[in-house]
Amino acid sequence: MKRNHKPDRANRENPAWTKDTFARARKASAVLPEIFDTATTAKLLKPRGRPKSGNARTSIALRLPPDTLARWKATGPGWQTRMAETLRKAI
Repeated sequence: MKRNHKPDRANRENPAWTKDTFARARKASAVLPEIFDTATTAKLLKPRGRPKSGNARTSIALRLPPDTLARWKATGPGWQTRMAETLRKAI
């Protein structure tokens, strides 16, 4: 499909900036303070990502023998939680 290019229309809708245009320009935070105000923004925007857990965990790297890991995984889903509970009881 051939593109219908209209350079006159593009120039009218998006004119080149001059020194006068730059002199009159204002920061977006001055024009729309309700968007850039952090207190207001926090109320308007939904938090992103997974909700914070009350029982946060710390990620670590742990090297285990393959047979030990295989036995834990063989216990089925939730093996990491059961491993953590066993370690908690051991201390």
